[in-house]
Amino acid sequence: MNVVLIGNTDIAELALWAFFLFFVGLVIYLRREDHREGFPMEEDSGKVGHASLFRPRDKAFRLAHGLGLVYKPGPREYEVPNPATRRVSPYAGAPIEPTGNPLVDGVGPAAWCNRLDVPDMTWEGGHPKIVPIENSPSFRVARGDKDMVGMAVFGCDSKMAGVCTSVWVDQSERVIRYFEVRTLGDAGGAARSVTVPMAMAQVNQRRGRITVDAVRADQFAAAPVLAGTAQITRLEEEKVVGYFGGGYLYAKRSRYEPFL
Repeated sequence: MNVVLIGNTDIAELALWAFFLFFVGLVIYLRREDHREGFPMEEDSGKVGHASLFRPRDKAFRLAHGLGLVYKPGPREYEVPNPATRRVSPYAGAPIEPTGNPLVDGVGPAAWCNRLDVPDMTWEGGHPKIVPIENSPSFRVARGDKDMVGMAVFGCDSKMAGVCTSVWVDQSERVIRYFEVRTLGDAGGAARSVTVPMAMAQVNQRRGRITVDAVRADQFAAAPVLAGTAQITRLEEEKVVGYFGGGYLYAKRSRYEPFL
């Protein structure tokens, strides 16, 4: 038996229309929310569209650990200012290439995001999450593993770049995130301490050496240097990972070309 409400409209038809309208509203809502971050809808000229059906108005998000409010989509403060690049072709949407040192130009695999210049914090106590192992007494190198400190560090060209002087641990994830290298220096510059992502290194415990296959030995000298010796900020992490990650394409000329 059909229950007729008004004319030929029944409950089943109303339920179908209600579901359809709900589904359309859900799609619009999700599309507006995924445009808040990582989906700039930006033209080649740098112009960003105004709020519309699929581009929401700014929304305030309160950051943890008393870092204040951030607005999304908001201003484009996360982009690298004035990267040293040029278009390979004049048409709109053409790819861009670096014009100076590709490892620091902020483009391609060496790109980095202009994050907050504050360290990631632990939830328990709000302390810096990534610190040198000597600043975290509860951490030590596992039995059976050789301590990396004192090992020689080599680049992808099999030349020595420096010596490992410390390892940096993630106190939340309980892994080594970075290690510190004291470069050898040369006639043109003094030795310096640089931080290298652990994920880009291979440790040979038998030979007592570390190989970083991302960059050449001489390229360690231009790697980003941390402002402090006891913590690494989010912005510094972006620059460090961008520099060494970019080496997988830019470290050698042979890596530029296609395989086929």
